[in-house]
Amino acid sequence: MTKSNTRDTALFSSLSTAQAWVVERLALAFTEGGAELALVGGIVRDVLLERPLPNDLDFTTSASPEQTRWFGEVAGAESSFDIGERFGTIGFVFRPDLDQPPVLVEITTYRSEQYPDDSRHPAVQLGGVLLDDLSRRDFTVNAMAADVVSGTLFDPFDGQSDLARCIIRAVGDPDLRFQEDPLRLLRAARFVAQLGFLVDNATREGMTRQASSLRRISKERIFTELTKLLCGPFASHGLELLLDTGLLVEAMPELERLASEALASRLPLHREKDLWEHTLRVVDQSPQRPMVRWAALLHDSAKPQTRSIDLNGEVHFFGHEREGADLASKLLTRLKADKTTIATVSRMVEMHLRPANYERDWTDSAVRRLAMEADGVLDDLLDLVAADVTSAREHKQRAAAERVAALRSRVIWLEEEHALAELKSPLDGQDLMAMFDRPPGRWIAVIKDHLRELVIDGELSPDDRSGAETEARRLIAQGDLA
Repeated sequence: MTKSNTRDTALFSSLSTAQAWVVERLALAFTEGGAELALVGGIVRDVLLERPLPNDLDFTTSASPEQTRWFGEVAGAESSFDIGERFGTIGFVFRPDLDQPPVLVEITTYRSEQYPDDSRHPAVQLGGVLLDDLSRRDFTVNAMAADVVSGTLFDPFDGQSDLARCIIRAVGDPDLRFQEDPLRLLRAARFVAQLGFLVDNATREGMTRQASSLRRISKERIFTELTKLLCGPFASHGLELLLDTGLLVEAMPELERLASEALASRLPLHREKDLWEHTLRVVDQSPQRPMVRWAALLHDSAKPQTRSIDLNGEVHFFGHEREGADLASKLLTRLKADKTTIATVSRMVEMHLRPANYERDWTDSAVRRLAMEADGVLDDLLDLVAADVTSAREHKQRAAAERVAALRSRVIWLEEEHALAELKSPLDGQDLMAMFDRPPGRWIAVIKDHLRELVIDGELSPDDRSGAETEARRLIAQGDLA
């Protein structure tokens, strides 16, 4: 086992005051109880990389789950919770400072585990020594631990060397590591997206061989991992790795045609603009927010199935934004994303072409209508549109940026000057049913939509109930309100 000969004071001094307090209290409780305790995994990696640290702490211990729960209470935990006690993990909440966020702690008993081929649930064996525990971790950069008493850094798989070389390498046999937990296939790509590292050849080959095992993983876990990947500063590198290993289609089969085209674009005789390369650049250029990054990935996803060529040889993608919105909705629904994400991303995909066509001669009503239809997603939509310019020509990039900035400024002005958010029909459904003594039905929506359009166009004041009633009676007299 590789380990440092002296206490790594730099590692512990990098912790926040609250984290250091928690480590000190836990070290005392576990030592007095005769148990080993070490910081492990991502926080050790991030300290060594001098990256910003999360507020939570992960430990591994020789203590049993029952002992761990007791030691945590002795150390002053505000509360404890069962993350997976049968898998050896106990969670704690510490609150060293009432004015600061709590420190979340997870402590796991040394363990080894395997995932049977026919099961999503691991067979876990608790006990053993620290080396056993580190041997079952996913990648070498995550298989390091620092003893909380001595400060000794245990690095049995040379993770420090891989950190220095910016390499993601599986611990031991890559195929076994991925078979144990196929979510690690996506975690490898996620670390590439977050750290900008490369995956070593043996690990990459193992990812390709084991890609189909991702089907054993729940859709919710896949969605969460993909979202983390997309929000990484090197997201395009993570996506490229998914494409090259076959994991892109395994995780998101709805993108099979886009993936096929991406691979075909690398052939010598391919002459068409690389849609995949454009998508990657839009993802990287967009803000690192989940909704925007998902929309960036999916905004042109339906172009392969909507491609057409006219008599002049021009390529068109008529309706790709509408079909793309439908594809986005199906993909995110299958991954069991939350309803807000599904609705927001789908609407952004459907609307992503419209702001790009903005010109300064647009009427106020046209701008109001766009803003109202993009209600709740306008800022994200404009950020997506700004990112959706990948031309190498500087003047095109500058013109596109100026167009989006002008539209954003004009919307703000209209909101301030005309109370855009309050533009709605002066009459609601109850008013109309009382006025005409008619039951609920489609006719109400038709009248309200018409009245709102008049308000947007400035032909009717939002508080002009009399004028709205006159217009409503005119529509009723005409009939045809189906």
